[in-house]
Amino acid sequence: MKLTEFFREEVDREVERSRKALAQVPPGKSDWKPHDRSMGFGYLVNMVATMPMWMQMQIERDELDVAPPKGQGVRPAPKETSEELIKALDDAASNLRTALDKTTDDHLHTNWKLLAGGKVVLEDPRYLMMQETINHWAHHRGQMTVYLRLMGAKVPALYGPSADEQSF
Repeated sequence: MKLTEFFREEVDREVERSRKALAQVPPGKSDWKPHDRSMGFGYLVNMVATMPMWMQMQIERDELDVAPPKGQGVRPAPKETSEELIKALDDAASNLRTALDKTTDDHLHTNWKLLAGGKVVLEDPRYLMMQETINHWAHHRGQMTVYLRLMGAKVPALYGPSADEQSF
């Protein structure tokens, strides 16, 4: 199986799981967090919704600086509702699928760099970085389901039944 096919199938599965989780986002909880040192719920759900963009960047760019000099970073406006979050997810996934259609396995074997303040913090072949991103996405979606439970919202069945959803 080609890497591009593998990632397309993997992304399709993860998008569906993320869509189910994002559908449960309660309104008005963007600032909520379970602990002072925890990530805010709004930031977390926006990350889950837009994570396919990271993989698109790993295909289309040679590097990404997560702490660029002042004024060079652009952050999209946060999405507040389930509908906005799901649309952001679908848009990001569509753009990623287009990038996958335009790339090759040879390209996915070339190196990609993650920078912080201009310094390389990670450098590996793109396909490894993309797999790490999928793992990172699943991690934050799992974190999100814990937040949902603590807020009293429903937790969807993602990898098997949940206490709120017995079939999946």
